[in-house]
Amino acid sequence: MLYNAYEMQRSLLSGASAWASVMAETLTNPANPMAALGLGQVMASALDVFSHAAMPRGKPNFDIETVTVDGVSHGVTEAIVQHRPFGNLLRFSHDGLPADAPKLLIVAPMSGHYATLLRGTVARMMERAVVYITDWADAKMVPMEAGRFDLDDYIDYLIGYLEFIGPNTHMLAVCQPSVPAYAATAIMGANKHPCRPLSLTLMGGPVDTREAPTSVNDVAVTRPLSWFEHHVIAQVPLHYPGAGRKVYPGFLQLAGFISMNLHSHMMSHWQMFKHLVEGDGDSADSTKGFYEEYRSVCDMTSDFYLQTIEHVFQKHSLPKGEFVHRGKPIDLGAITDTALLAVEGERDDISGIGQTRAALTLAHNLPEANKRYLLAESVGHYGIFNGSKWRGRIAPVVEEWMAAHASR
Repeated sequence: MLYNAYEMQRSLLSGASAWASVMAETLTNPANPMAALGLGQVMASALDVFSHAAMPRGKPNFDIETVTVDGVSHGVTEAIVQHRPFGNLLRFSHDGLPADAPKLLIVAPMSGHYATLLRGTVARMMERAVVYITDWADAKMVPMEAGRFDLDDYIDYLIGYLEFIGPNTHMLAVCQPSVPAYAATAIMGANKHPCRPLSLTLMGGPVDTREAPTSVNDVAVTRPLSWFEHHVIAQVPLHYPGAGRKVYPGFLQLAGFISMNLHSHMMSHWQMFKHLVEGDGDSADSTKGFYEEYRSVCDMTSDFYLQTIEHVFQKHSLPKGEFVHRGKPIDLGAITDTALLAVEGERDDISGIGQTRAALTLAHNLPEANKRYLLAESVGHYGIFNGSKWRGRIAPVVEEWMAAHASR
């Protein structure tokens, strides 16, 4: 019922959005006498803001066509190099890269948004590395015949991607995948797998959420797991390929994120409205661009979502040494030669300070020379991997770390 109610609302809002868009264009058309009046511009701006907020959204494209390195522009090649039911592996490269350019696997979050949320991460790291990224599928688009997908499968996918890319690969995980990426590294380390990462960079991830709990952590621990199973898990409606699959809908995740900072989002739309009234299209488009990505959401399988709530946020299985993969305990002490870089944002309101840094202590058999911690001052959660501070202050550290550990 939850999903069907949302679909009905989405259908109604889609029509209202289209109507508002047409009316906004009509009110600003030079042939319309009201276009020259201030009231017409105000009405058009309000309708434009509503239309943008209510319009339906699908999966965005990366649309990275060029990259500039040392003042020279290069055309970018994007390719699907491995296809799997719950996530493709994409590769980005350009002709300016040397033959021995480092290889980097970026693990995108499976947390309700598409991998394109890391467009800025890919674009920056691609300047000097061949970049691969996990392009996770929208669970409602995966047929039931593909089977289930849980934390064990997530870890297996990461190991499989690293095997496909080959030895001497670096890995970078943003937010949610810090736990499975860390676990995969430990599993591969225990097996002395030839494709284990040379370095692992964890950015704003919930490795140990007992450190500086945030409101996101509080929501996950104030209710029993059964509450989440009965109140936020829904069945995919019949008109999708994944009909019948149990999922945590992306629209619920988006609603949760917006409610956390409702005042901030309302002010952003108020500013967008004022920019449109003033004719400042560039500023309005900048806000629209952010929300185009922010509002593009996808579903997660119920198995993966519930296990993440249970083991990452409620039981703290990884830092307690109780996390298992395919029935076998994961030994974090097996990480002995994969260099670890932990990056946190001083103003991160999703993963508190210390949650990611905990990974450095947990890898107790890794030499201190192979560990590094970076606290990015005045940086929030999204600023860790996107924007000017990421490009100018954080990415260079990641590149230096990779260069310092280009071999074992």
